[in-house]
This record gives sequence, structure tokens and C-alpha cells, in this order.
Amino acid sequence: MVRAALRVLGFELKGLASIGLWIVRRRHGVPPGATVVTYTKEQTFVLSLMLFAMTVETIVVDLLLVGLGVPDWVRFTVLIADLYGLLFAVMLAAASVTRPHVLTSDELRIRYAAYFDLRVPLDQIASVRTSDGYHDGSMVTLKDGRVSVAVSSRTNVTIELTEPITFVRPFGARAEATSIRFFADDPKALLAARLAPSAAE
Repeated sequence: MVRAALRVLGFELKGLASIGLWIVRRRHGVPPGATVVTYTKEQTFVLSLMLFAMTVETIVVDLLLVGLGVPDWVRFTVLIADLYGLLFAVMLAAASVTRPHVLTSDELRIRYAAYFDLRVPLDQIASVRTSDGYHDGSMVTLKDGRVSVAVSSRTNVTIELTEPITFVRPFGARAEATSIRFFADDPKALLAARLAPSAAE
């Protein structure tokens, strides 16, 4: 329980830092010469709609509570909760933009905002292919040795590994996978980067 709480606190701090990076147009963990692989295209429209709806809701609810004459402590409690929801959406958007997937000469770093970070050594990649998939449930799922990192419930790249790789799930549990599915805005460009000898298959 304590570990999960600390993980959540870490997500919040990384999210706040991501807003700062977003403002100054910088990215986290992208060394010189690395290839940036973005994954935000699918969720940008949805997040924009969500932010708009939450902003309108915050204003309307606050005006309604004022009009009903509810006690100030109730009004401010609701207002703080609504404002936190807005902040969370902004942190998610900022972290997704500033923490992209990263391809270097040694590894492929697969990420989702501040919540997931998996480093895959290139010499452990047996093959890479495009493969559209739709996933219900959480953003990171593990089934039969395959970890899926979905964006808007979608994945479009599959990596097969030469041996199991250990990764950390969002709330700190460790697991192993021999196959990875994730989403990239331009999967063909990723394959063209020659992640593995069989990447063009």
C-alpha cells in the first residue's frame, strides 16, 4: 500500500515536471542522436475534448453551488476536486508529449507518459512488425508473456524478443515478457530504423 502511494506521488511529480518541459518545448530522456517515436496522435483529440468538457463542468458546477447557497467548505471541496481533475488531464497530455518512445543505437525505450518505462536492448529484439490491435481494460496489460502498452486502446507494433525481459508495471510489480505490443504514431518509420535484422518482415 505504501509502495503504491509512493508510486502515485512519483507520477504526480513527474507530471508536474512534464508541464514545465512542455512549456519550454523540451523532452525527457532523449539523448543527442536518438530517434524520437511519438505516440500522442490517437489521444490528442480525446484529451482536448475531455479538457474542454471538464472546464465547462467546473465552471457550471461552481456557479450552481453558489446559486444554491451551499456552505463554502462544500463548494471549495468540489472546486478543488474539479481543478485537480483538470490538472491531471494536463499532466497526462504533457507527459505523453515530453516522454516519447526513444530509439538509440543500444536500446528502444517504450514509454507511456509518466506511468510506464521499458528499456529493450536492441540485441534482444528478434523481430519487429506492424500489427493493429485493440485492447480493453488498463493501459498496460500482460497476458501469456505478452505485455501490451495501449494508447486509446490501440497498439500497432509488435516486438518479439530473443529472451524474456523483466519490466516494472505502473504500481511497482515486476513481471516478465517475451513479446511487446505498443503504439507509435508512425510505425513504418520505426520499422525503417532497422531495429532488428528481420524488421522489414
